Amino acid sequence: MEALEQIHKYLNPDVKQPKLKILATEHLSGLTGTAEGRELLLKCPKVLTQLIVMIQDSDTMISKAALQALINITADEAGASACLLISEVQPKDEKYSSNLVQVCIRCIMDKENALADQCCMILNNMTCLLHLMDRVVTLVEKSNYTWEDIVAVFTVTKYNKAGANLHYLAYVINNVSRSPRVRSYLMDKDRTIIQRLLPFMDYKDNLVKRGIIGTVKNCCFDTHSHEWLLSPEVDILSYLLLPLAGPEEFDDEDNDKLPICLQYLPETKEREADPEIRLTLLETLFQLCATKGGRQILREKNTYVILREYHKWEQDKRVLLACENIVDILIRTEEEIGLDNLKEVAVPSEYIEKFHKMDQEFISGT
Repeated sequence: MEALEQIHKYLNPDVKQPKLKILATEHLSGLTGTAEGRELLLKCPKVLTQLIVMIQDSDTMISKAALQALINITADEAGASACLLISEVQPKDEKYSSNLVQVCIRCIMDKENALADQCCMILNNMTCLLHLMDRVVTLVEKSNYTWEDIVAVFTVTKYNKAGANLHYLAYVINNVSRSPRVRSYLMDKDRTIIQRLLPFMDYKDNLVKRGIIGTVKNCCFDTHSHEWLLSPEVDILSYLLLPLAGPEEFDDEDNDKLPICLQYLPETKEREADPEIRLTLLETLFQLCATKGGRQILREKNTYVILREYHKWEQDKRVLLACENIVDILIRTEEEIGLDNLKEVAVPSEYIEKFHKMDQEFISGT
């Protein structure tokens, strides 16, 4: 602790001793590589505060070391919580901000900032914890940027001119979309934000960026939006089915029922390679099966034939089970289902446990 007190005086962008600043920041960054080191830092909040300040140093070596330290610190629940608390009590008249959330947002929005990717990782760490997420959302909404601004940065090709790819922003958007008010913003019919995200569900160049499917899945938990999401205005079904579709040929009758982008696919068409993405795509389709209106549109658009061929191709038992759950619903008539909204069914806990056990036995092959 005494050593940390000595280091603290060099953790200031205005200090005119760059070598000592670099040594101090890099020492702290190394310290965060162990659980013991991170615990020690959490006992010295003023050093933690100054690490946030050092992100704003003009020397990239110093700001990079500070960011790496904060990535490690916020990866722990206690560290993320401590940094969030510091961010919430940021004094208004300070020259350098100690609001980590807003400092990271500013870096991400800065086209010339080479460290924007590290800032995305910090925000991912802080928003992945559900009990902290709403507080982070509040801090973002108090910044000078909107969710629309943040989505625009994610969707613009090579937005960052300094080499940052911003792929991890997909995870940040996924995390905050668990908030009802963020989902409401993303699905505002006058803003067309969700529509801008959909093409990245099949983004070939990067797996992390395709992870934006998590945001779409979260939006589908709002059943009152299903028919709008499935309408031509959004056309979410096309984007969900395309990564699952292969090069199979269908007769003209089946093809005519499919969404336009799934008709007469070329022989070179490949399915999504990552099983986790495929699982999320299917879980999203399953959410859309919750409402009668959603089920009817999925049937009308011939979702079944895509899933039928996909089921023959899939090898992962978890994903197969997710596919079968959708098919089981789609092949039933509405009279057999007997409910407009399947989420309104109250399933006794003993049956939930029984069904879960059956699913696990199927997946494990026992």
